[in-house]
Amino acid sequence: MILIVVKMPVRPERADEWAGLAADYARSVNAEEGSLFFEWSRSLEEPDTWICIEGFRDAEAGAAHVATDAFARFVEQAPDLVSAQPQIIYVDSPEVPGWGPMGEIQPR
Repeated sequence: MILIVVKMPVRPERADEWAGLAADYARSVNAEEGSLFFEWSRSLEEPDTWICIEGFRDAEAGAAHVATDAFARFVEQAPDLVSAQPQIIYVDSPEVPGWGPMGEIQPR
């Protein structure tokens, strides 16, 4: 599995445009065959920073993702909406299948 986490600092005055772009992009990525998950969150400490969390089945699925029209549109439009260069963590781990249960917390 490939796990990618990206911090996207967004220009406050472009927040509405960003939200639309982010929602469209998430729908597109989640529809890809090799996508395991794709989610956006906002930082509690930095509300203008959005966090992308995405997982792909393997390197082949990741390569297919960056070849999509949705990815091309996103990287074309995002530079006008971010306030600084995004920061990324990329992990390729063939041993991790995806989400698993957290042992320390369960509903009471």
